[in-house]
Amino acid sequence: MRGQAAGWRMGVLALVTVSVLAGCSSLAGVGGSSFGSNALKPTEVADLGSYDAPTALREAKAHFRNADYGYSATLYQRVVELDPKNQQGYVGLGASYDRLGRFDLSDRVYAALFQISGGTAQYYNNVGYSYMLRGNLTAALTNFRKARTLDPNNAIVANNIQLLSNAAASRA
Repeated sequence: MRGQAAGWRMGVLALVTVSVLAGCSSLAGVGGSSFGSNALKPTEVADLGSYDAPTALREAKAHFRNADYGYSATLYQRVVELDPKNQQGYVGLGASYDRLGRFDLSDRVYAALFQISGGTAQYYNNVGYSYMLRGNLTAALTNFRKARTLDPNNAIVANNIQLLSNAAASRA
């Protein structure tokens, strides 16, 4: 039984990895950072101090779309340093850390985001996606359901719930 549960979790993680869904509501893109020597760390950006918040946000989004999560994390961090109430900065920073596998850091970012924005549908969807990447499918589904309650017509949330449902059905 325990082996089946582990196999099911691995199957879901594989499904998440190859999925073309934009599961995280910040931006699309799946994969590890292809920059820097350690894919689990933000990447240094030359002249980071010269970035203003809008420029850093624009470039962070572009790097995230290109699966350059080390760069996106560094640039999103710059956004929230310069504009501590910028919700997009926190969403992107949390999602970047999730993709880098730095769940310790994404948890802190999501806690800060909750203090700024409260429990929005996007917040619960991103936290759910973070738990899905970790393999905690129960927590993922709980958060996706909270997001759906807040925004019943959100296609991204519906896709994430369907992804988990399909995985559960394939297990049976």
